[in-house]
Amino acid sequence: MKKQTFALYFGNRGFMPAELIEGAREDMVKAVTDAGYEYIMMDKDATRYGAVETRDEGRIYANWLKSHEGEYDGVILCMPIFVDENGAIAALQDAGVPILMQAYPDEIGKMDFQHRRDAYCGKFSVTDVFEQYRVPYTVMTPHVVHPLSPEFAQNLSDFAGVCRVVNGMKRFTIGCIGARTTAFKTVRFDELTMQRHGINVESFDLSELFELVRAKSDDDEKVVAKKAVLENYTDFTNVPEDKKIMLSKISVVIDEYIKEYRLDAVSLRCWNEMETYLRVCPCVLISELNDRGIVASCEIDMCSAITMRALSLATQGPAACLDWNNNYGNDPDKVILFHCGSTAQKLMAAKGTVTSHKMFDKGDPGSGWGSNEGRIASFPMTFSNCKTENGKITIYFSEGEFTEDIIEKEFFGCGGVAHIDNLQNKLIKLARGGFKHHTTVANGHVKAILEEAFKYYLGYDVVSIEV
Repeated sequence: MKKQTFALYFGNRGFMPAELIEGAREDMVKAVTDAGYEYIMMDKDATRYGAVETRDEGRIYANWLKSHEGEYDGVILCMPIFVDENGAIAALQDAGVPILMQAYPDEIGKMDFQHRRDAYCGKFSVTDVFEQYRVPYTVMTPHVVHPLSPEFAQNLSDFAGVCRVVNGMKRFTIGCIGARTTAFKTVRFDELTMQRHGINVESFDLSELFELVRAKSDDDEKVVAKKAVLENYTDFTNVPEDKKIMLSKISVVIDEYIKEYRLDAVSLRCWNEMETYLRVCPCVLISELNDRGIVASCEIDMCSAITMRALSLATQGPAACLDWNNNYGNDPDKVILFHCGSTAQKLMAAKGTVTSHKMFDKGDPGSGWGSNEGRIASFPMTFSNCKTENGKITIYFSEGEFTEDIIEKEFFGCGGVAHIDNLQNKLIKLARGGFKHHTTVANGHVKAILEEAFKYYLGYDVVSIEV
């Protein structure tokens, strides 16, 4: 996988000693490479000291940046001293990627005129002008920070997450496979609102998928290969052979949609036509897609696909779409989050077991093979979802923990116990906010990263459910 790359920018002012710029260039290169990232940096002979002070130098930097378009994920704006804000905005107003503002701290004992930096103050001049120009940027704590400090290493890691989310969410395509289930008005969505936010929707009729599946022969090499992948992915021991083959065919067809239409995510109408006509349940296929890095939501929940993609980009791991399903005894801050079997194995405590979906077996025995049952692992988690309304996408983020609390073995599907502080009041906010019965989760606390990306760069309406 290609390493993330940052374009480095160094500000200047007329009285700055050359050695401070040179030192900043060396410090920032070491900070970025030690953290495992790549960088591009304008040659130091391009301007005075390789930094930017004047508007003309800003234009030189802007042209240099334009010549490297597509090679960098974000810009680090380094302020070794109280830098010139006019050069900074001329250089970066059309950068088109997230910009991290970093300012050097002063040192006690080096506060004389020759060594004092004043970047603490100068950072406000830069942010003020960027606000005037409506150019988005990122600021983090602490206000001033040395590039070689542990604090900046954390800033850099968080900024890399912001860049992944912003660049991955600006333009992407979701495949909508099947129409919304009539009974589930809760998962309605506005396709035009999504398009205005850079999300293209490609729709596929479920009957077309059925015909493509039926056209596949049992010994098709792709079907045979897919069957081997699925058998290795989770425990298929109890699944009848004809059901394994049918699930493999469906998976191959979905893969073909993804490849042909360059889909970044999919949402699938998972019941009840597949169970009625193909005699299988596609939960395990959704699980496997998510596990290999392709976002997939069930029940045509397109909004959940949006937040699953964001969570996956932030955490660099799979996300899951889950029901707010059950209270956990009398603990007001615990909830069982569950779905039938679509959770990625990487989020599960152990390898799942494919069963016949108990809900479908109740009325139509043998129609539901494909539910990947198990338990969600314990880990720190971020949860999120969104809605489309009146031309806006409104989104929330919060955090909690999946615990090791036991759920009795008779509990169907794949679930886990989550502890969320002030859960009861948060649930009221979700209900009053018109959010659905699903939430989406991923491994890691990334709320701050997601709020930064969506509020300041992507133009979503970010609402707080914290109390």
